Amino acid sequence: MRRCLVRALSRPLILAAAVMAIPLASAAPAASDGVVLGGVPIDVSQAPWVVALSSRDRFGGTRSGQFCGGVAVGRSTVLTAAHCMGEDVLGASPGQLSDLKVVAGRTDLYTSVGQEISVRSVWVNPGYDSSSNAGDFAVLSLAEPLAATAVAPMAAAGDTAYEPGSDAVVYGWGDTSGFGAYAHSLRAAHVHVLADTLCERAYPGSTDGTYQARSMVCAGEARGGPDACQGDSGGPLVAQGRLIGLVSWGSGCGRPDSPGVYTRVSDALRTLHWDVGTRSPHEAPDGA
Repeated sequence: MRRCLVRALSRPLILAAAVMAIPLASAAPAASDGVVLGGVPIDVSQAPWVVALSSRDRFGGTRSGQFCGGVAVGRSTVLTAAHCMGEDVLGASPGQLSDLKVVAGRTDLYTSVGQEISVRSVWVNPGYDSSSNAGDFAVLSLAEPLAATAVAPMAAAGDTAYEPGSDAVVYGWGDTSGFGAYAHSLRAAHVHVLADTLCERAYPGSTDGTYQARSMVCAGEARGGPDACQGDSGGPLVAQGRLIGLVSWGSGCGRPDSPGVYTRVSDALRTLHWDVGTRSPHEAPDGA
């Protein structure tokens, strides 16, 4: 899996203008061109907080208009990648997209199961830097609430879920091959949280981006293997049952020495002044 069709092969991972909840157990990934992108089909009931971002006007109706992923962190609040809300992706500012919706409770995008909820407002992190990819997150406020059970807990700074070696799972409906084979149904891939030094060596600063440990999390396999891919941008990375990252960027999909880079959720919490210990993460940030 890789980011949204907006993720270029040097990702951000987004879906081009057209066209992962799994039990935290072992999964047999599928190989493609000698590279394991990983991922197995799962039912959305296993990860009810995973949502698809949709605009049929912009991306067509074949896959429910899906172009990016997101994660519900409150009954009316969804986190996604800032780059998913760019005009180069949407063709206009988010506020001008009349049919921007969140699709929840839908495993197979070819069906009408679940909910399609209109996005009431979009707040894009003003600190997002598209050159380095730092601060790659946005907050969507929904017109109707999701079920209370469809909310993911978030990992604050210092949480052990961020430690290198932690087992993690990334979810999405993105490319399963690295060559534009977009999934009909939700998939999940097992990865490991990697040391910041590994990503700093992989991405010291180039047209791909610059790895910054304060605002990013490195995950995947150093030798290549399970990974997010195009179309997965904004989707969740979960470790120890808590949200630690949002699919953001990288170089290709599943390549050796090119791990996936995720927005660090603790940095988003800091920016949004959310305290998961003393304040309900179900609240939308001020101004969102």
